Amino acid sequence: MRTPVSIGVTSGKGGVGKTSLAVNLAFALMQKNNRVLVVDGDLGLANVDVLLGLSVKNTLRDVLERGVDPLESIVYPEPDVGVLPSSSGVPEMAALGLEEQIKLGEFLTGVSEHFDYVLVDTAAGIGPSVLWFNTFVTHNVVVLSPDLTSITDAYALMKILSRDYHRSRFHLILNLVHSEREGLLTYENLEKASKRFLNIDLHYLGAVPEDRIVREAVREQRPFVRQFPANKATKAVFLVADRIRLLQ
Repeated sequence: MRTPVSIGVTSGKGGVGKTSLAVNLAFALMQKNNRVLVVDGDLGLANVDVLLGLSVKNTLRDVLERGVDPLESIVYPEPDVGVLPSSSGVPEMAALGLEEQIKLGEFLTGVSEHFDYVLVDTAAGIGPSVLWFNTFVTHNVVVLSPDLTSITDAYALMKILSRDYHRSRFHLILNLVHSEREGLLTYENLEKASKRFLNIDLHYLGAVPEDRIVREAVREQRPFVRQFPANKATKAVFLVADRIRLLQ
């Protein structure tokens, strides 16, 4: 079996377009001849399946509670893109106990062997499941916008993961930017503060511009990288995907 590259796509604050970005990155990686699994790690308010208009039979809740085979729970919007859905409107799923976390880790490790990349789309914030998923994966990708509250919440998330879970390397994607320069400046300012106060390494994966086609694709439940291949947001996502492919 192959050893996949596992990546947590996370954010300190909601509303930064994290889930849409994770889904579109999966399709961009697929177009580079990779098999990609998207794990919906928002255990209480899942919506990856909604973004793609998928019909879901089983979720991670069924895997954990009823022993459903996780491989049989994966839904394929494309032959080389799989989605392992989670449950929505089930708040207790967001606070798994230690035994359930161990079981979930075993399930995810097993199914991951069938893919080249595993993207775990976590919930936003610093809840228990967010922190657990970020320690389960190999690489931590933090999505944020230039908004001040998004920056401070991303900083807080990285601080907790660094201080309490010994994660020292983070990859950042600036989303909803007005220009590449705005994204880069936001990253540079955050990098300075992080190096000074947190002693962590930040790496810039790129910036994705705010674009109406993203909202349009969400409404139509299709990835914008497939629906609008020549758009500037699509080109930015493919550039980020190329940088992600350098991660091992």
